[in-house]
Amino acid sequence: MDIRSIAMGLAFSLIWSSAFTSARIIVQVAPPLTVSCVRFLIAGTICVSVAALMGQRVQLNRRVLRSVTVFGLCQNAIYLGLLFVAMQTIEAGLASILASMMPLLVAGIQAIWFRQTLPLLGNIGLLIGFAGACALMASRIGFGADITGILFCLVGVCALTIATLTVRSASAGGNLLMIVGLQMLVGGLALMPFGLLTETWDVTWNPTVSIAFVYTIFAPGILATVIWFKLVNRIGPVKAATFHFLNPFFGVAIAAVLLGEQLSSIDYVGVATIMAGILAVQMARARTPA
Repeated sequence: MDIRSIAMGLAFSLIWSSAFTSARIIVQVAPPLTVSCVRFLIAGTICVSVAALMGQRVQLNRRVLRSVTVFGLCQNAIYLGLLFVAMQTIEAGLASILASMMPLLVAGIQAIWFRQTLPLLGNIGLLIGFAGACALMASRIGFGADITGILFCLVGVCALTIATLTVRSASAGGNLLMIVGLQMLVGGLALMPFGLLTETWDVTWNPTVSIAFVYTIFAPGILATVIWFKLVNRIGPVKAATFHFLNPFFGVAIAAVLLGEQLSSIDYVGVATIMAGILAVQMARARTPA
């Protein structure tokens, strides 16, 4: 892995992890489903427009339609929609920790359901990663964390796992920005009726919230997604996914610095355990013949 790939991976992980803090800021003053809908519609329109100006076109055959629909619904509408709802009541650091379980869930399902066996190192990684996540959840619940918010996060992570397992390629012949935009539009349109039926658009805008909203659209929403797919095309999905092991650390660190969230000794141990588990799984997958 060359220096440029390492820099791209670190940038992706840092930007992706920062989304939990910006989302936490937004949902304290805005209805989560409606603001998620608006965010996706804006970001999707920008991506599609820029892609069209760049000459990108896409033929909506069955494979592309499945990619757009699955990612739009599972990743954007369900995962990110529920994440925004959950962070009304749970801290950004905890949400980032729960979301970081996705690589472990993918590896676990591949091993159990698709019979893609892992070496001993991978199985150990799965066990210690899930053990760390369970210990963190038990600790946070014991200190009064909202169980409903935690469940929303877990359901969202399961949806993201399904998207990751179902859609193995979303580049659509190089028209990446167009596909990313269409997926966001699908997510925004899917969330629209739920927002209209269950929420009232009542937002207390201030400079901090405005900056967080714009940042969430352009940085985690567009830039991190583009960096991710370029990284996958450069070094492959297994090596690229190794950078997910940094997400728990970056997620809780950014939330602690910008939001003042407090961390206990169990949090430190749990984050380190999850990071070690993800890294062990990815190293094992990298060594496993395709």
